[in-house]
Amino acid sequence: MAASSSPLATIPTNSDLIKEIKSHEVAIAELSNISSSRAVYQKNGNIFFRTTVPKATAFEQRELDTAKAKLQKLNSP
Repeated sequence: MAASSSPLATIPTNSDLIKEIKSHEVAIAELSNISSSRAVYQKNGNIFFRTTVPKATAFEQRELDTAKAKLQKLNSP
């Protein structure tokens, strides 16, 4: 029997978005302290993929920008 999911369960709250933003900010700060020649692992779904520091930083920055846009949209009247 399949469980039905509520559409409200997918709507993030302010606190969820703030936690997500902080998480991406910390990831960017940690990546900035790693040598750009070093390989890092980036989680995509449930699997980790090896990538470069600049690619991982760019990904985290895009995710940060998306989360900030969602928070701004949620807070706008």
